[in-house]
Amino acid sequence: MKALHFIAMLLIVIGALNWGLVGVFQYNLIGDLFGGASSAAARILFALVGLAGLYGVGLLLRCCGCKCGSNCSCCKDKRR
Repeated sequence: MKALHFIAMLLIVIGALNWGLVGVFQYNLIGDLFGGASSAAARILFALVGLAGLYGVGLLLRCCGCKCGSNCSCCKDKRR
């Protein structure tokens, strides 16, 4: 499970950095590296970044859904 978390966070960071470049410099690094934003490889990476974002939202909601102040057994189990 740690590997899945790492890969998801890595993809989220890649996506965030790419969107930062698009927003500030109008430069799509992923598109340039993979032969254009509409290339199959770039679209696959964009889809993976999107899935990682959904996974990250799930992690965020799971960690913030408990109002116990992290003292219950469910919160301790989630930290693993």
